[in-house]
Amino acid sequence: MPKKHPEIVAAVDLGSNSFHMIVCSLTNGNLQTIDRLKEMVRLAAGLDKRGYLDTDTQTRALECLERFGQRIRNFPPDSVRIVGTSTLRIAKNSAQFLAKAEKALNHPIHIVSGVEEARLIYQGVAHTLGSNANLRMVMDIGGGSTEYIIGTGDTPIVKESTPMGCVLVSNTFFKDGNLSQNAFTQATLFAEQQLEPIQKNFQRKNWDEAIGASGSLRSIDKVLEANNWSNNGITMAGLEQLVAHITQCNHVNELNLPELDPERLPVFPGGVAIVYATFKTLGIEQMTVSDGALREGLIQDLLGRIYDHDIRSATVQALTDRYHIDKEHASRVKQTISYILNQLHDDHCQPDYENCVQFLNWAADLHELGHDIAHSQYHKHSAYIIENGDFAGFSRQDQILLAIIVKSHRRKFTRSRFTKLPPPWNIDAPYLTVILRLAVLLHRNRQEDELPDFKISIVKSKISIQLPDNWLSQSPLTYADLIQEADYLKSAGFKLTFS
Repeated sequence: MPKKHPEIVAAVDLGSNSFHMIVCSLTNGNLQTIDRLKEMVRLAAGLDKRGYLDTDTQTRALECLERFGQRIRNFPPDSVRIVGTSTLRIAKNSAQFLAKAEKALNHPIHIVSGVEEARLIYQGVAHTLGSNANLRMVMDIGGGSTEYIIGTGDTPIVKESTPMGCVLVSNTFFKDGNLSQNAFTQATLFAEQQLEPIQKNFQRKNWDEAIGASGSLRSIDKVLEANNWSNNGITMAGLEQLVAHITQCNHVNELNLPELDPERLPVFPGGVAIVYATFKTLGIEQMTVSDGALREGLIQDLLGRIYDHDIRSATVQALTDRYHIDKEHASRVKQTISYILNQLHDDHCQPDYENCVQFLNWAADLHELGHDIAHSQYHKHSAYIIENGDFAGFSRQDQILLAIIVKSHRRKFTRSRFTKLPPPWNIDAPYLTVILRLAVLLHRNRQEDELPDFKISIVKSKISIQLPDNWLSQSPLTYADLIQEADYLKSAGFKLTFS
């Protein structure tokens, strides 16, 4: 029976300045936007000196998410994608806030890396603008970070994320809305310092057109046009006039820019400083502004998952090439995983069985990734790369889950590793790991000989394997491995019997 596709999909971007939600109808692969919600939450402003989100900001954010949740909380799980960005990446109490936020939305929230954020932004811009052969340089200013991407068509080629955003720069250099020539000079210098490491790759000669995404850039574009400082997007000449106007004022309330949303006023100078520094450093003369951004990229990514074009699977295949993984061996392990799963009741991983199988297969593909570094302790090398790499399509939580399964696929099985995973993975992941361990163990000789038919059951913590008569006596290495595996599993609270 073919999988039923959702009729409505939604994406939510929990940015460091604003929270955005887009809801679309989906008919035969065609999207139509039916709802947009946006609230200025200024999450980044709530980070104290120790890196904790303060209570008032959390309350403001959760009240917003309660409103968003009313719209999407009853949507099916596979029809919604929600991501958190810069502030939720760095806040020390992010996990506690996310637990409350997920309850408000009734959907999981995934934290994405800066580079993954850049990829999603580019997808949103490319989809909005359509395809052309030009090399595009896309810039997106968030509250806590600014992303830069060069790509062509719908393919990003170079992706960078810098630790500067309109909230962060405004709070640092324009405290309480105070303005001065010196403050603007210092803010621009700070932004130029952040751009220095990426200047060579992103300078003007490396791309054909510059495109801006995000509220800050749209606001600047509106202000320039309304004041006749520019009539063709954002220009360097227009920016010079805007900067001159800002530095003549002593406070943001004196800016007198009627076309500027009053909610954006406190973070506007920081955004202008970042854009001005970017134009100067990269040699930009003119930039057009796109309506597409991270949330549109999320919707496109979600469509890929719905229609079996999951970018994560492509990423895994690219990693198997890069790290010279033995694909034939991985394929045999996956076949045995499938054989085992077909015998087990779906007691674990309900209602998201397909997602469990997907992660288990990715783990099988990548479990030997660390061999390319060293054979000794290779599972630890594999896990480190998986957890810390920039993997297109994967959220931080995805990578941690995959890393724990891979790290635990051989030798000591530490059950406590799984306790910090979010539900239901804290319960399901140990069972997935047991299945991977057994599949790898049964293929330790790496030969193409097919395994005999065997029976397996996993009931709570009891694992039973029944092999054909005399097979174990003719396979002494596997017999020894199973005895040792029973010891490893016993320390994790499982009982393995075999005959």
